Amino acid sequence: MSEALKYEIAKELGVFDTVSQDGGWGNVSSRDCGNIVTKAIEIAERSLGSQQMK
Repeated sequence: MSEALKYEIAKELGVFDTVSQDGGWGNVSSRDCGNIVTKAIEIAERSLGSQQMK
C-alpha cells in the first residue's frame, strides 16, 4: 500500500492527526490500523470490480 493511500485513508478515518503529530504510525492503535487495512481492501476490491466490468 502506498504511503499516499495510507495517509488518505487515515484522514478519512480521523486518525491522521495521530500520525502527523505524535511521531508516526507507531502511535496509531491496533484497531485503527485494522480499520485502515479494511478500508484499503475495500478500495482494492472496488478497483478490481470496475476493471473486470470493462
